[in-house]
Amino acid sequence: MVDSRPPPGHAAPMTTRPAIEAAAARIAPHIRRTPVLVLPGTALGAPGELVLKLEQLQVSGSFKARGAFNALLQSGAGMAGVIAASGGNHGAAVAHAAGALGIRAEIYVPAISAPSKVVRIREAGAVVVQGGDTYAEAFAASESRRAETGAVSIHAYDQPEVLAGQGTVAREFEADSPGLTHVLVAVGGGGLIGGVASWFAGSGTQVVAVEPEGCPTLFSALKAGAPVDAPVGGVAADSLGARRVGSLMFEVAREVVRDSVLVTDDAIREAQRRLWSACRVVAEPGGATALAALISGAWVPPDGARVGVLVCGGNCDPGSVTA
Repeated sequence: MVDSRPPPGHAAPMTTRPAIEAAAARIAPHIRRTPVLVLPGTALGAPGELVLKLEQLQVSGSFKARGAFNALLQSGAGMAGVIAASGGNHGAAVAHAAGALGIRAEIYVPAISAPSKVVRIREAGAVVVQGGDTYAEAFAASESRRAETGAVSIHAYDQPEVLAGQGTVAREFEADSPGLTHVLVAVGGGGLIGGVASWFAGSGTQVVAVEPEGCPTLFSALKAGAPVDAPVGGVAADSLGARRVGSLMFEVAREVVRDSVLVTDDAIREAQRRLWSACRVVAEPGGATALAALISGAWVPPDGARVGVLVCGGNCDPGSVTA
């Protein structure tokens, strides 16, 4: 499995519940079942009761470990090892998974990657190559290297095995918090929301996409009717800074995602502060982005809603949140 993404011009099959169920069984020995936290909305200054899925407590510090393990366990990676490009969290997840499975890993990261994330990747035993201004440039460099070495490529978000792995977080969330009417999910390249939306498709639970104003990949794609290049900037660019949303998840999002909203950097920082103040939860900017939609009023839940929020990553310097 060097690259299982469909070629341009070919429709991608939707990730299915059976594929997510199979992924959950496959990765169970390697990941954590992260807890949920039920709070009155007043605790965070948001309307109504909230249920937080604390995925920043996942191994490697984000939900990305789910997709990384699911893809790597099916990859048949040999002596050439595995290669990946990442803003940071996917790289940390692939490095962790590769280390756990005894596979060599080489991770390409852009200059904007947070130093704490680069350190985490190195500590997991991977070779780190840092260069280029954006994730897209790091990905191009990783693809050139893959062609030279024959390494298995694990894409950060546009690969079926990765989407199925990420969908396992929705499976857990539904099982541990039945009755959710809405689930808010931060979006970068779209692997997380693609998996989440695939799990909740047809269930009655509505999925809401939340993006920073500086990285509006899905928002721009939905407006254009197809994935298009979008700006990359702002406080969450190291985790949500894909140039273009993934093709595999776009059809899922177009069919399933109920709302797509944008939030400011100030709202994201405020969400980080409130998570720390009220819950002693350290979330990186990307991890707090979904909550930012609620506390800023960018998305207002309807009366009677039971809202779930994915806190999807915590790979940051704690001092940047608690100061």
